[in-house]
Amino acid sequence: MGYIIQYINEFYSLTLEMAPWLLLGFFFAGILHVYMPGGSIRKYMGGKNLKSVVYAALLGIPLPLCSCGVIPTGISFYKEGASKGATVSFLISTPQTGVDSILATYSLLGLPFALLRPVVAFFSGILGGIISNKTSNGDSSQSGISYAEMPEDASENKALKMLRYAFNEFLMDIAKWLIIGLAIAASISAFLPDRFFTLYLENEMLSMLLVLVASIPLYVCATGSIPIAAVLMMKGLSPGAALVFLMAGPATNTATIAVIGKAIDRKTLFVYMASIISSALFFGFLTNNFLPREWFTSFISGHGDHQHELLPFWLKLGSGIILAILIIYGYINRYLNNRKTSNIPIMTSQINQMKIGVGGMTCNHCKMNVEKSISKLAGVENVTANPDTDEVIIQGKVSLDVLKSSVEDIGYEFKGEISG
Repeated sequence: MGYIIQYINEFYSLTLEMAPWLLLGFFFAGILHVYMPGGSIRKYMGGKNLKSVVYAALLGIPLPLCSCGVIPTGISFYKEGASKGATVSFLISTPQTGVDSILATYSLLGLPFALLRPVVAFFSGILGGIISNKTSNGDSSQSGISYAEMPEDASENKALKMLRYAFNEFLMDIAKWLIIGLAIAASISAFLPDRFFTLYLENEMLSMLLVLVASIPLYVCATGSIPIAAVLMMKGLSPGAALVFLMAGPATNTATIAVIGKAIDRKTLFVYMASIISSALFFGFLTNNFLPREWFTSFISGHGDHQHELLPFWLKLGSGIILAILIIYGYINRYLNNRKTSNIPIMTSQINQMKIGVGGMTCNHCKMNVEKSISKLAGVENVTANPDTDEVIIQGKVSLDVLKSSVEDIGYEFKGEISG
């Protein structure tokens, strides 16, 4: 019973510590989404040169996209004309950070880590981009379906659109992984012995390698990785190894590896993985050996001893309550929408309509990419994708082979037609 109470207390404490910064980060993410020019990313990613690689990294760092959302987005840029180098730079740098995760990093890991994460993401993205441009076979892109931005509803109030995206669409994209990250962090904090890593794993390079091996297949978003890294450091993990986890965890997972190899090519996948692994170990080594240890440990120790208070308790508590209400509302709303969608009858005798299965959709960005891709096909009148059920309802007349090609071209799994 004591362990359960301790677990609940740790989960509660970590949530309150992150909540104000998460809400602020979501707000800025909404501003970026609504007010950033729609074609600004594609405009600067076409050249097979260093400038396009740098632009891709700089544009990707603040974007609130985790690896599940950045992969189809990056692939769509590549299909439209972005160079391989710029695409790889975007794919590497974007999921490691985001305006929301930078602010949340500051809340649990302190200013040095909050500054270090985007710097490391920038340099690792440039490394991968340069190598990709040097090793590519001349073609800057592949021809295929055009993934132009969907036309915006001019009548919609931009402020309301920003708030809806920030506190509903984007929040629900990462809610699941944020909760999982907090749950894992609370478990480690409650059950792992204090100073575990200094007692049982003193070799810092070995600890970095073990963290790297564990991080590569694991899916964790940039924000969800923060509480895990913070608690691991409280248990004695070195700052360099924590940085390795913060880099490799969000940027890699088994699904990402499979999609890049299939949608672009295996050489690009090798460059992508090698850039992330080498950069993570290099910057982890630099952090452990050339940056003052107290920059990182003093802030973590303050949290562990419950002495470091960045914000007043009432603000953290209020933010935690608001965050919980928004997540609960989001899940209820998603459940009701799923029920409504599942009750739509397939009336092939009256209208050309079909339902197909599409695997790999995990967020609203995935939904948008699938709907964009299919809506561009000749004969398609309307498309509704549901990431929660892996189903897409299509109105119009189009063959399954064409649908399969459209879905697989942007890195998702085509599961065939669903009857009934």
